[in-house]
Amino acid sequence: MRDISGLPDLELALIQTTLAWQDPAANRAHFACLLEQARGADLIVLPEMFSTGFSMDCVALAEPEDGPTSQWLCEQAQTLQAVVTGSLIIQAADGSYRNRLIWARPDGSVAQYDKRHLFRMAGEHKHYSAGTEQVLLEVNGWQVRPLICYDLRFPVWSRDPQTTDLLLYTANWPATRRNHWSRLLPARAIENLCYVVAVNRIGEDGKGHAYSGDSQVLDFQGDSLLAAQAENGVFRVRLQAAELSAYRQRFAAYLDADDFTLS
Repeated sequence: MRDISGLPDLELALIQTTLAWQDPAANRAHFACLLEQARGADLIVLPEMFSTGFSMDCVALAEPEDGPTSQWLCEQAQTLQAVVTGSLIIQAADGSYRNRLIWARPDGSVAQYDKRHLFRMAGEHKHYSAGTEQVLLEVNGWQVRPLICYDLRFPVWSRDPQTTDLLLYTANWPATRRNHWSRLLPARAIENLCYVVAVNRIGEDGKGHAYSGDSQVLDFQGDSLLAAQAENGVFRVRLQAAELSAYRQRFAAYLDADDFTLS
């Protein structure tokens, strides 16, 4: 496992808030106000489908890969000199619809992750195409693996104890299953020997589904560093590379991890 003890601490900002149903312009305006409060963070995280809510109306709502919300994310990243990330509905170059996380960097470059596990109980698999590739992204030397909502239930897709420093879940996770959310997140932290950041929304969507928030940050032992509960706003936390590195040296369970490949 690589030595990260010399990395700088990572300053995070999580934005937990309500979403205007299927109204990208209104959501961009709403988040623009909140993002100013996140100034100074290295990484700013928005919820899943932050511009529309968790909608299956991809034909009406999808934006092109360089559409207004992607451009807006890039503008915010440059203004705030931080990575800004969240997922939105994208029509890919091949014509497919994707629940895509956009990773906008301060230098204007962009990376992406397409949601792998589509939530069939809402029919997501009937409207969107699944991603096929894990992604590992870097911010200030930290290795971050972005994932989206339902991905949380599938530990093999999250698994990588060797190089991942931070697992990042962006979500629209309903209040009816909030206990699952709060039980699975510590498991992912413990088994991967890494920090976990999870950002959810609050309020009610256009289908009448309620969301309780519960955005949180957990350390490598699954202990809480931040719990937003159902509050609206911007939540800050600092992650310490030296503490993560020291724990991995004391408890090197990764040395006994099973080798596997994903097909």
